[in-house]
Amino acid sequence: MIDIKLIRTNPDLVRENIRKKFQDEKLPLVDEVIALDEEIRVLKAESDELRSMRNKASNLIGQLMREKKVEEANKMKQEVADNNQKIALNDEKEAKLAERIKTIMMTIPNIIDPTVPIGKDDSENVEIKRFLEPRVPKYEVPYHLDIIEKLGGIDLDSARKVAGNGFYYLMGDIARLHSAVLTYARDFMINKGFTYCIPPYMIRSNVVTGVMSFAEMDAMMYKIEGEDLYLIGTSEHSMIGKFIDSFLNKEDLPYTLTSYSPCFRKEKGAHGIEERGIYRIHQFEKQEMIVVCEPTDSKEWFEKMYNYTVELFTSMDIPVRTLECCSGDLADLKVKSIDVEAWSPRQKKYFEVGSCSNLGDAQARRLGIRIKGENGNYFAHTLNNTVVAPPRMLIAILENHMNEDGSINIPKVLQPYMGMKTKIEVKNQK
Repeated sequence: MIDIKLIRTNPDLVRENIRKKFQDEKLPLVDEVIALDEEIRVLKAESDELRSMRNKASNLIGQLMREKKVEEANKMKQEVADNNQKIALNDEKEAKLAERIKTIMMTIPNIIDPTVPIGKDDSENVEIKRFLEPRVPKYEVPYHLDIIEKLGGIDLDSARKVAGNGFYYLMGDIARLHSAVLTYARDFMINKGFTYCIPPYMIRSNVVTGVMSFAEMDAMMYKIEGEDLYLIGTSEHSMIGKFIDSFLNKEDLPYTLTSYSPCFRKEKGAHGIEERGIYRIHQFEKQEMIVVCEPTDSKEWFEKMYNYTVELFTSMDIPVRTLECCSGDLADLKVKSIDVEAWSPRQKKYFEVGSCSNLGDAQARRLGIRIKGENGNYFAHTLNNTVVAPPRMLIAILENHMNEDGSINIPKVLQPYMGMKTKIEVKNQK
């Protein structure tokens, strides 16, 4: 959510930003905010004048009563009562207008960084850099589900009976590899100086609307029936929510946290949930990193954070590339975002495995996360980044470390988390 002062002082900048995000349908909202804001200011001025008159009248009433001018005092009392009624009506109107402004302001997109490439959708995202040489084996690399099934590592049929499409049972060494990746990612981030945290897996609606746009909320979140609670789609939600309505001390910044959680997503509007495979699913686990920092430090932290993900993947001998998201692919709260994509030997192309975002003060403004300053309080900046989400990470490991016989070499950094096992052997030859 942007500062309303920006719309007051530079509405053209806000309009241009909306155009850069190809959301021209939101352009009228700028004029609506300006009109509503002016109406509120008129009401405030009128109410202030009425209060001033009321205060003067109240003082005068006492004087009139002392002078036994009862009739004049009663007339003055009626004027005070009339003013109080007008003030109450103005306050009611002001509250309604303020609520409408808040709704609009949460719809108008955040101002993107000047370095963000302009483009309509993810097809216009821009590659930044590649890391490690992509592997193209001479033998065929099967679809990831076929690889896992031959390793005896998944049961989709049972999961479909229990919960429907988009769920799975991971079994045996594949389940163990899944946990190994998460544990390694946890230790990796702790070694970078981040504090490990396990957050709540449900959050209230005011936190949901504080961390994401309405469109994201509708497409992602599962609501708990009869409760003001939602299942988290990523631990970033509850981790940023941890700081709601806080006044942070400058000397305590930055807060650097890494969190584990299961994640739940409706995937509404996606290209359907595959019956085969674990690329797009309703439930998965994830290691996340978040930073709450000084506004002047957020660009530096952004660079650090996505490079941590690159380092994590390359430490497992998985080729990756970084991709800058264009304006049309950025969620409305984001200032800048970079995706990390892993190489797929089967598809001979890269696929997304993580995303790093700088949200500026958008989440802090919505949630009331302020820093105590010498010359007044101001909003913090928040950032988040995927450390690892094992379902997609599993695909990257399986494809990049598969041998011709279907067995999987376990990356050296994961072997201590697998009982020093070096390979996962084929169990099902069908």
